[in-house]
Amino acid sequence: MLAVVQQQYDWIKAARNSLFAFMEEMPIRLLHQPVPGFGHRTMIQAHLHVVGSYRFWLDSFAFRKLSEHKDTATDEIERADVRHVRSRFAEADDIVERFLTAYSDRLFEPIIQSGKWQGYPQAPTPLLLLNHVQTHEFHHKGQIVMLARQLGFPPPADDRLGGLFT
Repeated sequence: MLAVVQQQYDWIKAARNSLFAFMEEMPIRLLHQPVPGFGHRTMIQAHLHVVGSYRFWLDSFAFRKLSEHKDTATDEIERADVRHVRSRFAEADDIVERFLTAYSDRLFEPIIQSGKWQGYPQAPTPLLLLNHVQTHEFHHKGQIVMLARQLGFPPPADDRLGGLFT
């Protein structure tokens, strides 16, 4: 089972690298261009939000360190470029590796928390947490591509951003 989970994450990283390559072609001003009505304001902010989700769920929540979790600082978001976001995702990759090492033989065992946290499950399984952060990443990936299109920088007209068929 772990080999399948690891292979899937490798594919996610490949798709992420395709998105990074696309974003590196964009002017930095577009990456920081606020879009009215978009909850995370900018493409950079949305991408760093995804990193924060990996950090929160697979590190702070899974290892019962909720009190230690910190959101990405505003000044970090404001000065970030794609290279910085790549480095933050490298940290997320390390978290995933540590998470999978710790839970490899317990993917279906609930991680019990001391109480409900803002309406989230009190005892999700490691596999559920991993699935959550991965689908969350692709949700925001779609938003980033849509924002790029809205800002006049359309994505490639093929499936290169899928990351698997290149």
